[in-house]
Amino acid sequence: QVQLVESGGGLVQAGGSLRLSCAASGSIRSINAMGWYRQAPGKRRELVAAITRSGNTNYADSVKGRFTISRDNAKITVYLQMNSLKPEDTAVYYCNVKGLITDWQSFDSWGQGTQVTVSS
Repeated sequence: QVQLVESGGGLVQAGGSLRLSCAASGSIRSINAMGWYRQAPGKRRELVAAITRSGNTNYADSVKGRFTISRDNAKITVYLQMNSLKPEDTAVYYCNVKGLITDWQSFDSWGQGTQVTVSS
């Protein structure tokens, strides 16, 4: 079983910055993709940013140039640095980690979610 613990959310004024962290633990053989999603009230959950095992990244158009995703493989942790925050970035942010528990058993785990609120 794989557990994800998120931290770093909070309330910030527009133009400010926040850094989210998500640490994975448990029976992990290897990690493939790690990513951040968000869900605003009344909206569907959407991908914000993702990073592959080799370090390739992918961002939603709405956050390109403002958010940066990174990972520390030794600590099995993924980060999301969010700069120039806008009120429309307000949402619950979830981390997602995909990988292998054994050679034939994969996992796809979600964090508990952390609230990010950007005031205008």
